[in-house]
Amino acid sequence: MKMYSISFGIVLVVFNLVGAPAWLFSAQLDNARIGVFTPGLTLGPVREGMEEGLARLGHLRGKNITIVVEDTKGIAADLAPRMAKLLSAKPDVLVAVSTDHAQAAKRATSTVPIVFAWVGDPVQVGLVDSYPYSKSNLTGVTVIGDTLTGKRLQVLLEIVPKTKRIMVLVAAKESVSVSAFRSLEPAAQKFGVQLVRHDVTDKGDIVKALEEMPRGSVDAIFHVPSTLVRTNFDLLAKRAERDRIPLAVHEDGLLEREALVSYGPNTRLVGLQAANLLNKILKGTGPGEIMIETPDRFFLGINQITAKQIGIKIPPEILGRADRLVQ
Repeated sequence: MKMYSISFGIVLVVFNLVGAPAWLFSAQLDNARIGVFTPGLTLGPVREGMEEGLARLGHLRGKNITIVVEDTKGIAADLAPRMAKLLSAKPDVLVAVSTDHAQAAKRATSTVPIVFAWVGDPVQVGLVDSYPYSKSNLTGVTVIGDTLTGKRLQVLLEIVPKTKRIMVLVAAKESVSVSAFRSLEPAAQKFGVQLVRHDVTDKGDIVKALEEMPRGSVDAIFHVPSTLVRTNFDLLAKRAERDRIPLAVHEDGLLEREALVSYGPNTRLVGLQAANLLNKILKGTGPGEIMIETPDRFFLGINQITAKQIGIKIPPEILGRADRLVQ
């Protein structure tokens, strides 16, 4: 009986080990294969920052790590098959840039470690159950977009204090976009401005919303996080320029596409930060044991060229606070 009991216990242990996720038993990864799932476009610097950070930490692409990139170029309609394609390359670790790409990665695997970057609140969008540790195969850097929305609106109103009506395009199928608008509502109420919401599901909806908006009916356009809207951002920029109204954004990369003001994390630095988390996984720490982080700092950016084009004079105190000026 005693020998049977010992054997039965060993069987149970072996069964548990075999059935447990691989990330629970992480070991240092040599010559690791890293899969990067990204929407590219203005978020390209996240991947660039990650590769730069990895190189600083001794993980050199083509030497002791392999990086396989699946860049969807802003298209969100076929994320599942694109994610499956990336997994077929058998990555040891995944890096998912943006909320919708991280959600697709989570749906695709519960065993491969995932480092997400540039996502909204990971609890609210269903990536993890709680902070600061996921207790799953995910960790990463959240840009806490919802909590910054009110601050971004405040900055816009400091620049153009007479603003009363603001157009917002909400990607109805993207949880991060819906969530960001929800957090914008109390801020708008606090500052006494009216939000003119338009739900969109494709480029055609964006074109229709912009074409049907009478000139002079809104005083500004406010961009909430969305892969769809980011991909078609030039449509917003052209309408804002035509109507000579400000366009506020959450990504500094969109300043290059004629947005007036941005407030939020720096894309490249978020990539550098994600590299540190990725390094811990490569050295053997399970993702569920790595604390989810927020950006180290936030940046205010102003496009002075756009300001001149639309006839807005930026207050000197705002220019003095700016971390980046496009001139």
